[in-house]
Amino acid sequence: MTTPDQAQPGTPDETDAVGQPVDGTTTTAEAGSPTDGSPDTVDDEARERALRAGLEDYELEDTDLALIDADDLDLEDHEPEAPLPVLAVVGRPNVGKSTLVNRILGRREAVVEDKPGVTRDRVSYPADWAGRRFTLVDTGGWEVDVAGLEWKVAEQAEVAISLADAVLFVVDATVGATATDERVVRLLRESGKPVVLCANKVDGQSGEADAASLWSLGLGEPHPVSALHGRGTGDLLDAAMKALPTESEHGELRPTGPRRVALIGRPNVGKSSLLNKIAGAERVVVDETAGTTRDPVDELVEIKGVPYVLVDTAGIRRRVHQTKGADFYASLRTQAAIEKAELAVVLVDASVSLTEQDTRVISQVVDAGRALVIAYNKWDLMDEDRRPFLEREIEKDLVQVTWAPRVNVSARTGWHTDRLVPAMERALDSWDMRIPTGRLNAFLGELVAAHPHPLRGGKQPRILFATQASTRPPRFVVFATGFLEAGYRRFIERRLRETFGFEGTPIEISVRVREKRKR
Repeated sequence: MTTPDQAQPGTPDETDAVGQPVDGTTTTAEAGSPTDGSPDTVDDEARERALRAGLEDYELEDTDLALIDADDLDLEDHEPEAPLPVLAVVGRPNVGKSTLVNRILGRREAVVEDKPGVTRDRVSYPADWAGRRFTLVDTGGWEVDVAGLEWKVAEQAEVAISLADAVLFVVDATVGATATDERVVRLLRESGKPVVLCANKVDGQSGEADAASLWSLGLGEPHPVSALHGRGTGDLLDAAMKALPTESEHGELRPTGPRRVALIGRPNVGKSSLLNKIAGAERVVVDETAGTTRDPVDELVEIKGVPYVLVDTAGIRRRVHQTKGADFYASLRTQAAIEKAELAVVLVDASVSLTEQDTRVISQVVDAGRALVIAYNKWDLMDEDRRPFLEREIEKDLVQVTWAPRVNVSARTGWHTDRLVPAMERALDSWDMRIPTGRLNAFLGELVAAHPHPLRGGKQPRILFATQASTRPPRFVVFATGFLEAGYRRFIERRLRETFGFEGTPIEISVRVREKRKR
């Protein structure tokens, strides 16, 4: 992984005065354009054929030949799929909803801890049972007459019910039906949605009688289940599949098709507030308490007619290994959310100096090879006289990622949030960009002619051929007669960005040293 840096002694630098720029006429759009028969294109193709012929004198492996002969990449389409039916899991706190969700999914996806109130947002997961695919929605506990954070959690559970096609109502069979459960039943009847009653925590035959007592709720047959041990979950899901329609009337919770954008940053930096402001609705729970969000929350949002899946994540704390319980598992889910996303918007608090924690978050995105946009939140709180000095501090702090677009926003008021979309589009376009092999080698030929690799030990490595091995992120493989120093690779990366753009995406440059065939 290469990152922009100052050139080392003996390495070319941008300030070298050698007349004209390396290639001042090539634009980003031209870099990924198809062959058009122009003289420049014909010259590039001729150069590529000549270089390929010269490679026959060198010892190449089968993987090298396969890489060189590979056709242009077929980038996958992002056509949205038809919305799947939505099954919402609801109930009062600590009845085992998230444990049941993990049991249905067959993996530990939802954050679980042996105390009430761990889940706060409505979180959707793709699931399947007996050949049927559906969207499973985990919710926070619904309570009566609560305020503050607990009220916001209950409100999100009600939203999940309204957007679901069927509801899985979970009750603790060892406790029986409580007054809160009866209030939930009333809410479910008002919604008019089909309901499947789950009597959880029935670990054996002795608990069957407890489950039978739940007939009194008037929701039909209670299905005895042990979410912890998996007992009875198959029969429960069979009943749920009968209640679910084949297609959803609510496509809003379907997280497939559109580009996935993860909102990440340290705790309490404004990620959930930004998602709600962009969506124009209270999609996720927001509270002044740091660490409110625990599970990554996928929300399908249409911005200027273009659909995106925005993923709200838990804040990445200073030392993950020192966290415990729900916070520890939330940090693991955030790393997984970065891996699944195509673009990460890193939120930074403009009211305080850039911290080591912020730098670590940015490094996580770069190391994962994801497109990157940096958003400085709470910019409206900054004094007008302070802003010019802050701009200079930011340029110094972000010297390693000068290629990342930066947007100053206010998640609370929505100020400049409209500027995020163009920055996201530029970063994703660069992440997908492919440079034709002929154009790439023409660029490198001109670059090396003007700035050859420095002599080391009386030898000078020579670049033989280069190709773009993949996109997302762009990865280049350079065949050379000797190892290219890190400083020279950084120099190549800087010139690649100057010539072709690549704004908002990390670039990987690897070198394969190949020797001449022995005669």
